[in-house]
Amino acid sequence: MSLEADLDRARDLSVADLADAVESIGFECTRCGGCCKAVEPDDGETQEHTATLFPDEARELLDATDEGFDREYDWRDVARPMPYGLSEGEDGPEGETFEWALQTDACGDCTFYREADDGTGACTVHGERPLICRTYPFSVVLGEADDEDAAVAQPMGEAVDREGPVRAHECEGLGRDISRADAEELAAALKQRAVRELEEAIAVRENYEPRPDADGVVVHDSEGPKRPDGTPLNSR
Repeated sequence: MSLEADLDRARDLSVADLADAVESIGFECTRCGGCCKAVEPDDGETQEHTATLFPDEARELLDATDEGFDREYDWRDVARPMPYGLSEGEDGPEGETFEWALQTDACGDCTFYREADDGTGACTVHGERPLICRTYPFSVVLGEADDEDAAVAQPMGEAVDREGPVRAHECEGLGRDISRADAEELAAALKQRAVRELEEAIAVRENYEPRPDADGVVVHDSEGPKRPDGTPLNSR
């Protein structure tokens, strides 16, 4: 199945059907912060929080930080190259990658995550949070993905439930009652995200030209190759 065919299917998704699936699974955010923090497995190294970010979403976050934040933010403060495909060279990370991720702090948590004394979490850019954050812990399955495929869902973790086109990922808020209005709002965001992800993938494919001669890290997004600071690779 081509990306274009998948995009047509995503555009044809019924928000009502997606809302039915979300309602059937059930969800209420408990503000545990699990989707915003680094993963600390019992054995192995801590894995930094990794949430995909479209380039326009990075710019929206930059706009959001212009008001209500006590310092000036730049691109590197909100976005970082997705680490997959990169390697550690003599002068730091190097290689080519195909997505942006939300920036993390020294603990590996999302840079915009804050935790209160009682352990409840909060997002300091909640109104402008990216689509992947708006839709967690759900994602859309286009077609008949089998159980093995559904279990591999980076960066959201293992799938634990599925209802029609919607799969749910590990989250303590699953199984709780959700209002129809909230289910429909979440479903609309799920459809938007499915469409955007495919549009981004198609644009990346069309704009992609290998840049093995470039120093350091190159991020290929829908707008072309960029440096880690978000500027076009060919700009001076």
